[in-house]
Amino acid sequence: MTDYATRRTMMVDTQIRPSDVTKFPIISAMLSVPRENFVPRDKREAAYMGDNIDLGGNRTILDPRTFAKMLDALDIQPTDFVLDIGMGLGYSAAVLSQLGEAVVAVEDDQTRFDEASEALGDFGADNVIPHLGELAAGAAEHGPYDVILIQGGVEHVPDMMLAQLKDGGKIACLFAEGALGTVKIGYKLDGRMDWRASFNAGAPTLDGFQRHRAFTL
Repeated sequence: MTDYATRRTMMVDTQIRPSDVTKFPIISAMLSVPRENFVPRDKREAAYMGDNIDLGGNRTILDPRTFAKMLDALDIQPTDFVLDIGMGLGYSAAVLSQLGEAVVAVEDDQTRFDEASEALGDFGADNVIPHLGELAAGAAEHGPYDVILIQGGVEHVPDMMLAQLKDGGKIACLFAEGALGTVKIGYKLDGRMDWRASFNAGAPTLDGFQRHRAFTL
């Protein structure tokens, strides 16, 4: 029988702490959420590896280091209302449920949405609101949000999503730039965005977050 608890501790000790992520709430959350319950069943053995887990169709579960460093840069507070874009099978939302006051988690695939909702219910993440819809549309009816986190690569962030961020709020995005992208944290101040590079990482670009290219003959 696989000892996932030991693997979870090893993940934190070998991937998270060495990446200078030391905030206790993040460490505690990543130790408490059983990642193996939020990945495809045939990929449970890879749940604690240091790689993105492919979900198909340009969708991925971000590797633990990238996800943890995003959380560290966002510095989520217990009173924060969080928007999780592309929750996949629910892992990110489960971790975020331990950090913020409430989480709206958006997923555009019905099968993944159903699996994530069940897994989040089993975990007891009753401060998570699963939301089925286009990722790039966000969930304006529940907003605005203190924090937005996008689970995948982007080339640009739609204005309709930035409009859902509170003034004084923060958003974490992995801007795809070839094989290696850059995670940037956006700060909304007086209605304007100030982007600051944080660290390098890679992930496929999500549908709806591609930059529109002019058609030429």
